[in-house]
Amino acid sequence: MNQHRAILHVDMDAFFASVVQLDQPALRGRPVLTGHDGPRGVVSAASYEARAFGCRSAMPMAQAKRLCPDAVVVKVPGERIRHFSAAVFEIFESVTPLVEPMSVDEAFLDVTGSARLLGDAVTITKQIRRRIKDELGLTASVGVSFNKFLAKLASDMDKPDGLTVIGPGDVDGVLPPLPIERMWGVGAATAEKLKAQGVRTFGDLIALNEKELDQRFGKHGRRFYRLSRGIDDRPVTPDHGAKSIGQEQTFDRDIDDRDHVRSVLLGQTQQVGRRLRKQGLRARGVTVKIRYGDFQTITRSSTLDRASDLTEELWEVACGLFDDWARQGFTPVRLIGISADRLESGGGQMDLFTDPGRQKRQQLDEAMDTIQDRFGAGSVRRGSGRVL
Repeated sequence: MNQHRAILHVDMDAFFASVVQLDQPALRGRPVLTGHDGPRGVVSAASYEARAFGCRSAMPMAQAKRLCPDAVVVKVPGERIRHFSAAVFEIFESVTPLVEPMSVDEAFLDVTGSARLLGDAVTITKQIRRRIKDELGLTASVGVSFNKFLAKLASDMDKPDGLTVIGPGDVDGVLPPLPIERMWGVGAATAEKLKAQGVRTFGDLIALNEKELDQRFGKHGRRFYRLSRGIDDRPVTPDHGAKSIGQEQTFDRDIDDRDHVRSVLLGQTQQVGRRLRKQGLRARGVTVKIRYGDFQTITRSSTLDRASDLTEELWEVACGLFDDWARQGFTPVRLIGISADRLESGGGQMDLFTDPGRQKRQQLDEAMDTIQDRFGAGSVRRGSGRVL
């Protein structure tokens, strides 16, 4: 376990709702819910004023409105979200090239090599938070530690606008009392199974040796053993060094609205396409990842006819994989994600005959990227049909 790394997990506070409140001053201090206000609508984000009433992301909108009748429901401002996301990541990349995006408002940063120029990890964190507040008018909560799991755990401990450090000497005091739900990847269904076997806290896991965990929990036993002890050797992997580029989102509850899950997948595909083009990469494969509430995870993969970085071509494959799975029997989803893999650099093989349709899609992507690079990610957007 490398205790000399300096890893940050930066998580923007109630990002969607905070952007709405920033753009609409009259809503500041009021409970705000973002998402579709319909019978099957789902909350994409809840402001902290709404969270005080028990509202949270991924909750049915009807339930959230019952909990907080005075909440203001606002459609997700997609253009502004993309604009602020791009601005936030520019701040991240100004302090280190080792930035691993997790979503539009969340990333891991390895700042180990930045200390000589910018100061220690806490100093760098304060600089990042100050710039986010001064330049963008938003806040972020940051966890600082020596690995990704502990940094992620720390960022959740003091929200909003918090800074929490878990150093090597803190692990034995911080981890044992934590409820098992705080472990990365443990949802409600898995937590209930663990509790049925007497495991309610990290300390309960720590009391079991690796062999016992393997016997009780099979392939998950080793992961439980390592994370309960704060062991996580995964590197922070930026897009340009990755074997695949992906986006995924874990919901607070199982989502039974297929259209909502599909719309999240669409947004993820748009992000992956832009990240591929930014790094000069093309993908030969697309994988859709789906996780149920009981932690069972499935993947569906397909190979593209040619290596591609075109958003529309990636979406055609991802959407097809998702719809094929859903038609066989949609099951409520706890996590959805997409990854582009088998990456290639360069321009790829040249076509003997020009495909006008593909050329137009390429020009569209290039035009959108150019506009967004110059004027911000919110300056232009795509439609949201089945094929972009």
